[in-house]
Amino acid sequence: IDKDALDAQVKERKIQEAAEKAEHERFARDMKKNDKLMCLLEERQKNEIKDMNRALNEFQKNFQKPETRREFDLNDPQALKKDRPARVSDDDPRCTISGMQKFMGEDLNYDQRMKFQKEQMMEWSLQQQKDWKNALADQKLADDLYDKFRIELDRKIMEEQRKEEESRRAICTATKNFNRIQAAELDRKNELEKAQKIKDDMDEITCLLRGDFLSENPDQAIGPWGKHNVLVNRWKGMSQEQLMAVREFQKEQALEKQREREQERRRDAEWDRQRLQAARAQLLWERHQQRQNQVQRRDLDVVNAELSQEQKAK
Repeated sequence: IDKDALDAQVKERKIQEAAEKAEHERFARDMKKNDKLMCLLEERQKNEIKDMNRALNEFQKNFQKPETRREFDLNDPQALKKDRPARVSDDDPRCTISGMQKFMGEDLNYDQRMKFQKEQMMEWSLQQQKDWKNALADQKLADDLYDKFRIELDRKIMEEQRKEEESRRAICTATKNFNRIQAAELDRKNELEKAQKIKDDMDEITCLLRGDFLSENPDQAIGPWGKHNVLVNRWKGMSQEQLMAVREFQKEQALEKQREREQERRRDAEWDRQRLQAARAQLLWERHQQRQNQVQRRDLDVVNAELSQEQKAK
């Protein structure tokens, strides 16, 4: 049973490892695909930026030439060559009587110049509007292409997610079926073990009920070396005869103990009497000693007084 359970656990572990490996491989494929898509998007963005820069350069080259600028006449390197001389001949109509070509405040070409400037401004405005519309159209086209690309990418991602969900459901279904089979086998094994345990318990209970331990057979406590050698783990107590013998022995011990206490009491009383007599004799001797000391002190005082009188008389 343990080997079957171990094999089942090993098989379940292998299935789980295979599922984890498949999951990791799927994530790796998704990461590679996403990286490839990001690389394509970056490459496309770079190409679009290059195309826009190229178109801008071409537009500047074709439609924004230096000679079309408003201030080109101030920076034209060929201005002196193109300019008309101040005096072509002696009969140049520009030459006045005073000999000066132009005075301050005079602008004879004002109307023509203003007309030309208006036409040029209108041309520039129309060109800018056209360029702006083209730029908007290009931007709209780029946005449409990007939206289509994002929609296609989202569709592919949804398709991959759907496939992943289906594979996950298939794995979950297989795992549930395997777990159900394992649970059924485990329940059957538990039922067999439970039935075997109940049978073993009933056999053990029957053996104990019929054995000497619960029947309290006194012979089971007799050891192999005789009746006085008792097995403690099987002994169920003493018999009535043994209890009576123990009680008689305890009574004899109590009487013996009482006699010993009586003898000890008498011995203590004798010792107390002897100590009392010794104390009384000691007290009498001390009193006698005190009286002798008083008599000796009195005689010594009389002798000292006589000696003092004799000393005074001399």
